[in-house]
Amino acid sequence: MTPPASSLRIGIAGLGTVGGGVVKLLAAQAALIAARAGQPIVVTAVSARDRTRDRGFSVEGLNWHDNPVALAADPNVDVVVELIGGADGPAKDLAEAAIAAGKSFVTGNKALLAMHGAALAIAAEKAGLVIAYEAAVAGGIPVIKVLREGLAANQISRVAGILNGTCNYILTTMREEGRDFADVLAAAQELGYAEKPDPGLDVDGIDAAHKLAILAGLAFGVKIDFADLHIEGIRRISDLDISFAQELGYRIKLLGIAERTGAGISLRVHPAMVPLSRPLASVDGVFNAVQLEGDFSGPVFLRGRGAGEGPTASAVVADLIDIARGIKIPVWGQAASTLAPAVLTPMAAHEGAYFIRLMVTDQPGVLADVTAILRDHGISLESMLQHGRKPGEAVPIVLVTHETSEAEVGAALLRIATLPSVLEAPALIRIEP
Repeated sequence: MTPPASSLRIGIAGLGTVGGGVVKLLAAQAALIAARAGQPIVVTAVSARDRTRDRGFSVEGLNWHDNPVALAADPNVDVVVELIGGADGPAKDLAEAAIAAGKSFVTGNKALLAMHGAALAIAAEKAGLVIAYEAAVAGGIPVIKVLREGLAANQISRVAGILNGTCNYILTTMREEGRDFADVLAAAQELGYAEKPDPGLDVDGIDAAHKLAILAGLAFGVKIDFADLHIEGIRRISDLDISFAQELGYRIKLLGIAERTGAGISLRVHPAMVPLSRPLASVDGVFNAVQLEGDFSGPVFLRGRGAGEGPTASAVVADLIDIARGIKIPVWGQAASTLAPAVLTPMAAHEGAYFIRLMVTDQPGVLADVTAILRDHGISLESMLQHGRKPGEAVPIVLVTHETSEAEVGAALLRIATLPSVLEAPALIRIEP
């Protein structure tokens, strides 16, 4: 295929759901995109694992590269688009090769940026190149553009969001249909929302943590060491927890939270009880949402589809349009050389209210033993739930604490778990205001 004389020529590595979506979108909206970009944007080269696969569009006339890194050296490619995934391996090699070849780089790869974003940004900015990554966080929600451009004049104090659609789908379905985690996870895998055979990247919170690391680096102008994030997934959330949450006026969501504290920056991914009155509580299914707090803007709430062919391809092409226009924004909103290492507060220093569920033998003295331990650690209770009596049998008891410290709650639960009447490890879910 011979592109128009004046056009932005792109090479795409990865022709899966998103890569295929980019090819289709560029073809379907060619005239609109050319008008908005000031020139046509055309695909001239691609790389994928299987050349013979039917993807719903033709690759005839495109330069085909079995090795994605070869896209960087293709003379018919101006901008490299990486949609392979993975923090290392071909994705990282391609990013480095593209920059070395003097080509801007567009990616939807949150793991790559969370692990190597600072180093790649320094290399790109020295070469006067762009790294664009709107598709890496929250799919079709333009949260990167909002942080880098729309809120550029603000000090950001807090970023909180539902950053993984798979987990949100699972928790929503558990609540709406009264099913347990394992059952809904299996259904999510059949629907293609969760990976087979190992869904751990999603349900263990890693995917959300990659996205949070990117948002935090951008919001606070710091270099994030991914190993320092506190990460919990949703495997231990039970249908019982969801039922009690509803009764208490909460929804359980897997949240990524980055916030400034007096001692540094708190970065955490974990299930949280969100009051029904809060906007995040109403975000269900595969949707994502992000709430930003700027000192002059106030709260900004963004909601939309966090994954899928159309929304994510839309984000990729938005980046390509900016590059075609000649827009160059620093990768992290400021020169990468000015980013300081983040000073992170340990999770043990977190303070807040907690939901605690115990499974205990229904017998006299159980509550007295539990509350005595809580008292020893300076933890006071706001409320308690126990439904009915089953003498001698296992029953759930739910305790809601007033604000207290993570360290004291953790120490108290270690002691409570050793009580003979406590039949399994206590369940703990943090309550977000």
